[in-house]
Amino acid sequence: MLSLTLALVLFLNLVLAARSPGCGKSATIKSQTYSTTINGKSRQYIIRLPNNYNNTRAYRLIFTWHQLGSSASSIAAGEDPNKGGVLAYYGLPPLANESAIFVVPNGISNGWANSGGEDVSFYDKMRDTVENDLCVDTSLRFHTGFSYGGGMSFAIACARGKETRAVAVISGSQLSGCAGGNDGVAYYGQHGTKDSVLPVANGRALRDKFVKNNGCTAVTETQPGSNGKSVKTVYKGCKEGLPLTWVIHGGDHNPSQTDSGSSKPFAPGNSWEFFEQFKSV
Repeated sequence: MLSLTLALVLFLNLVLAARSPGCGKSATIKSQTYSTTINGKSRQYIIRLPNNYNNTRAYRLIFTWHQLGSSASSIAAGEDPNKGGVLAYYGLPPLANESAIFVVPNGISNGWANSGGEDVSFYDKMRDTVENDLCVDTSLRFHTGFSYGGGMSFAIACARGKETRAVAVISGSQLSGCAGGNDGVAYYGQHGTKDSVLPVANGRALRDKFVKNNGCTAVTETQPGSNGKSVKTVYKGCKEGLPLTWVIHGGDHNPSQTDSGSSKPFAPGNSWEFFEQFKSV
C-alpha cells in the first residue's frame, strides 16, 4: 500500500510540475499589447488568449517571432501571403483549436540582433509574466518564426533548450546567436533552394546543429521535384522525444510558400503537425 501511495504522490508531483504558477488564479492578463523593460529599454509584446480561457486548463505556450522589418502587430494582424506576408500568428490559431496561448514579441529596430543576449532576456521576462498569471503547461513551450524570426527561434533553442519543447524555423539563419547550443530540442526546419535572401545552406546549418544534438542519423537530402514541390524528410534514429523534420522546397524567401496547384501555404500545417505530436507530461 505504501508503494502505491508513493507512486501516486510521485505521479501527482510530475503532473503539477508541468503546470505554471498561474493555474487556478484569476487572470489579469488579457488579449492585448503589454510592455516591459529590459536593459533599460521599453519592449512590447502582444498576447492572444484562447476564447473562453479556463484557469484550470494548462495551455500550450507558443511564441511567434517576426521577420526583419516587420512587427508584432503585423504578425498578430497577418499580412497578405500573396505578397510575401504571413498569415496571422503564422496561421496556427485555427489549427490549435483554442489549445494555446500565443505571445508575439516586438523586436528592437524591427529585428532580433539579441545584443548581449537581451532578446533572450526579453523572452525570459515574457515567459515568467505569462506563466505567473496564466495557466500554462510548462512542458509544452514552442517557438516559430520566419527569416530573422527563425533565427531568433533558433537562438532560443540554443539558449533555453532544456525548457523548449519544439521550434519551427522557417527560412532561418544564425542571426541572433546560439549561446549554449548543446541541448537537444525537437526541430522542424523549412527552406527554399532558391532563397535569394538567406541561402538554403544557412538553413541546413541550423538543421544540422540539431541533427547532431538530437542524435539523429544523417541522411542524403531529397531535392524538390521539377515543379519545386516541397519534400518532407523525417529523420530517423533521433533520441526519444527529440524528432527532427526538414522540408525543402524550390521557392524563394517566402513564409507563405505553396506547392504547385495549391493556394494554401504549407508551413502552418507542417508546423502545427510537428507541435501537436507533443502531449502533456
